[in-house]
Amino acid sequence: MSRFKFIAGPCVIESEQLLMEVAEKVKAIAEKYDLDYYFKASFDKANRTSIHSFRGPGLEEGVALLKKVKERYGVKIATDIHEPYQASQVSEVCDLIQIPAFLCRQTDLLAAAAKTGKLINVKKAQFLAPWDMKNVVGKLEESGNSNIMLCERGTTFGYNTLVVDMTGIMEMKKLGYPVVFDATHSVQKPGGKGTATGGNREYVEYLAKAAFSVGADALFMEVHPNPDEALSDGPNMVKLDELDEMLARIVKVYDVVREPLEG
Repeated sequence: MSRFKFIAGPCVIESEQLLMEVAEKVKAIAEKYDLDYYFKASFDKANRTSIHSFRGPGLEEGVALLKKVKERYGVKIATDIHEPYQASQVSEVCDLIQIPAFLCRQTDLLAAAAKTGKLINVKKAQFLAPWDMKNVVGKLEESGNSNIMLCERGTTFGYNTLVVDMTGIMEMKKLGYPVVFDATHSVQKPGGKGTATGGNREYVEYLAKAAFSVGADALFMEVHPNPDEALSDGPNMVKLDELDEMLARIVKVYDVVREPLEG
């Protein structure tokens, strides 16, 4: 039995070469630490700060590329959707459908995702209280899907800043579903670079350890061979060649927290 679900990959589909490089290397690392791996990449980043920012290849080409990754490396696939019509096509390839934080209250989007029968990972909006995710859960359940995960990705804290309230993870666990911690988006500085989002990747590992220490069930992390040259979310993505050693340290915390109490 695997330790935990690990959802990881580049923020956006930049090229087929990038997808294959990341999938191959992260799969090997995930197997080393006995993690249940889902390869993640977005076919469209619909909420970029600037209209001139790179968005990705779009639905048709993006899904085709994700299918190639799945066939070549035998990994499970995760991606996000922004509009209800995308759910059915994405479900033909993806094992996990992700709902972006800004869209977690969109009833039609949730219902369409739920009707695919796939595992749904809903990111808690930056403006939403953790206990208010009960309404999100209700929409998915009423749409016929209880294969749900909830995701903590930070809360708005003033201008261009996020903060992670670890008690929010505990609150969402009370809703009866696994909670994912998004370690890289939690260190974002939304719009912090004027026409792009900033971030501080040096805090990713520390927040991931803290999240597991309070009971997070799974980990989301975006990785890239050269984050400083990435076309989206570079400042908060983890460097691919640093992932192995970082996960080794995170896994130690996960294992210690879950050791049975003596006596």
